[in-house]
Amino acid sequence: MFKTRLTELLGIKYPIIQGAMLWLSRAELASAVSNAGGLGIIDAMSFRKPEDFRQELQKMKSLTDKPFAVNITLLPTKVPINWGDHINIAIEEGVKIFETSGRSPRQFMELFRYAGARVMHKVARTRDARTAERVGVDAVTIVGFEAGGHPGMEDVASLVRIPTCVDSVKIPVIAGGGIADGRGLLAALALGAEGVLMGTRFMASRECGVHPLIKELFLQTGETDTIMIQRSIRMALRVIKNEFAEKVLAMEAEGTTLEELYPLITGTRTKDSYTSGNTEDAVFSCGQSVGLVRDIPSVGEIIEGIISEAKQVMQRLREMGIQS
Repeated sequence: MFKTRLTELLGIKYPIIQGAMLWLSRAELASAVSNAGGLGIIDAMSFRKPEDFRQELQKMKSLTDKPFAVNITLLPTKVPINWGDHINIAIEEGVKIFETSGRSPRQFMELFRYAGARVMHKVARTRDARTAERVGVDAVTIVGFEAGGHPGMEDVASLVRIPTCVDSVKIPVIAGGGIADGRGLLAALALGAEGVLMGTRFMASRECGVHPLIKELFLQTGETDTIMIQRSIRMALRVIKNEFAEKVLAMEAEGTTLEELYPLITGTRTKDSYTSGNTEDAVFSCGQSVGLVRDIPSVGEIIEGIISEAKQVMQRLREMGIQS
């Protein structure tokens, strides 16, 4: 019922992909997604030391025999990372699917192709999707304004962004931003996407390794309780609206420099809060779909619920005289 070019390309049961979340997209979460029929993703940036990254991939392989991917985020970092080392380790460990984001993966495409790997590239602009297709990626993810993390500088929502991207490329399109349930999955497919990417929904799962108080914060957060920060440095970031994030926003309005902002927006600060459960001392990436998150089930229950709800919606449409 949910067979698409994407499920065929990646060898997965359902067209559902887990977003790459810094510090959180580790083996426990990613393997649960893959085992439930979706595609789990290990975030390479969470492992600055190559040997730690290798150990995580080996752990992942011990937890699942299903397809999974590795995310390589090509955004600039305070401490430079040689992504070639991480990619080579992933290839050595048998990884056959990569997700790239942040910048064009052109420089690594020959390496990916030599390894026989599939490549998905995540973008926030339609023109970047076209560029990714020209570079030779197998699929492209387009994220709308609703997305957590980095939705880009163009404030275009998924309802417009998805079909615009679908009309612009021939490769499969994956939809990200604002999707957390079966209704969102079916809507994305109706708009022409062949799969969906979800981060916020999977963050509020039992397998996600974040402090329970952070998960509880997500349950208390509504669809209007996120804000965009970091526009001043052209790396817009959607986060939960807490006092800390509002402080960052106020500093940006006053013309604060990147050097002054960095101690507040550094990922290691958020990592510490993920561990301690302190909900007011860091920024937390979060999409507007958090307004649809009302419980903290297992990953398997999330995916099963999404597929079940999507089938119910399809039945309702048939009863309305709309044929599937």
